[in-house]
Amino acid sequence: MSAQLNSNFDKPIQSYWIATVQPPQFSQLNGDVDVDVAVVGGGITGLASAIMLKQSGLRVAVLEADKIMQGTTGRTTGKVTAQHDIIYSIIKSNMDQEKAQQYADANKAAITAIDQMIQQNNIQCDFSWQSAYVYTQNDRDIQSIQDEANVASALGFASAYLEDIPLPMDVKAALRFDNQAQFHPLKFLMAVANLIPGNGSHIFENTKALDIKKENSYAITTDTNYRVKAPKVLIASHYPFYDGNGKYFTRVTPSRSYALGITIKDKYPGGVYITAGNPVRSFRSTPLPNGGELILVVGEHHNTAQGGDTRVHYQNLMDTAESVFEIDEMLYHWSAQDYTTLDQVPYIGRLSPSEPDIYVATGFRKWGISTSVAAALILKDYITGKENLWAPVFDPGRFKPDEFTEGVMVQRTNLSRELTKSILAPSMDYSDVKPGEAKVFDAGGQKRGVFRDLDGNLHIVDTTCTHMGCDLQWNSAELSWDCPCHGSRFTYDGEVIEGPAKKPLAKPETEDAP
Repeated sequence: MSAQLNSNFDKPIQSYWIATVQPPQFSQLNGDVDVDVAVVGGGITGLASAIMLKQSGLRVAVLEADKIMQGTTGRTTGKVTAQHDIIYSIIKSNMDQEKAQQYADANKAAITAIDQMIQQNNIQCDFSWQSAYVYTQNDRDIQSIQDEANVASALGFASAYLEDIPLPMDVKAALRFDNQAQFHPLKFLMAVANLIPGNGSHIFENTKALDIKKENSYAITTDTNYRVKAPKVLIASHYPFYDGNGKYFTRVTPSRSYALGITIKDKYPGGVYITAGNPVRSFRSTPLPNGGELILVVGEHHNTAQGGDTRVHYQNLMDTAESVFEIDEMLYHWSAQDYTTLDQVPYIGRLSPSEPDIYVATGFRKWGISTSVAAALILKDYITGKENLWAPVFDPGRFKPDEFTEGVMVQRTNLSRELTKSILAPSMDYSDVKPGEAKVFDAGGQKRGVFRDLDGNLHIVDTTCTHMGCDLQWNSAELSWDCPCHGSRFTYDGEVIEGPAKKPLAKPETEDAP
């Protein structure tokens, strides 16, 4: 790691995808609405599901707490691929060959569906066919790539085991999948979103779903004091906003990863790449509006709130980029959050046995482009009463939540407390907090998170997560308070950014601050 953080990291954190589109605007829910399917979440899972359900003749309403496409979908790498680093040999080992085939076929179908939507609607989204590579520079990962290559061939992928790749680096082993792709995810979704409203279907922004009430059908309560009523509900809110006794907080682990957008002096050789082991590194390119080329360097994932000084992760990516390319300029940097399930296979299907008409899609393990569209295809079949041959591998019911609840909760809560102990300030002297810095103080058994902005103003919050009481950690890169238990994140003023938490952080009384 370089001794000093790159000065370019002082620039505002911004996703290239979000920076280069002007998404359509949709109104807030301003009256009760009745539809056939209520979809909670305006990312790729929700929007792809909504358009497929509408095309099946159903009326849908998409509820988005903020603006559509601005969450994890707006911070993805935009790979349209069924090559998900090492996964098929894992599924075969943990489940069986049939389940691995289901996972493969679902993601192949998703790529085809995306291509068809682009062709049918003439969507200009920088789509291009690419080869996808998983590679290693370490002896320890050679066997896993060989195993993956054998399983991939048996599953019908056009693939090849290699000992070199087009990138300018030496590798020990690699696996290439042909007929994969990439695109600008938000240009694609802007066009999809515009197809949804009309004929009884809607998109509502700035409308936060709060709960689901069982009435004659389901009623989703929102922060607008209006409701959306529907006999079927699809939860596509990244982390399920409603649990339905499925105990998803014990079954998914939140993690963060980081991205750089750079220009280089040489020509990028094409292809999308990812390492087979840690530290994770991913590369791809995308055309810039001026005719140039932006190279995305991605990786440095860690469990949420367990990454230390998060600014260092950007520097580590820059060090990697400098070892591979001759860098011209760094234009963008951003981070994203995702969730991973207990066995690395997403949960797509019925939320729980007690809620057969509520569906969920979560735990995409950073492969949310193809898997989200696969989820839309699967959930459409569930909702319209058709059999889907790929559904069994993703069935959320493959784990019984009660088997994991107590042990996982105790482990995560203890971790949260231990992390906080290590960063508690030794006194209640807030004058020690420098501009741009945050510290946690113990105020008689209550944790006080204190951040001083660059103008010298203090922002003080209770660092107890409002979801399930875990102790929050400071994220120095994003200037946020993050939860190591379930991934909730809050601004330095305590407002919810993402995750299962619904309430803002408590704030101490004014006289509590020295």
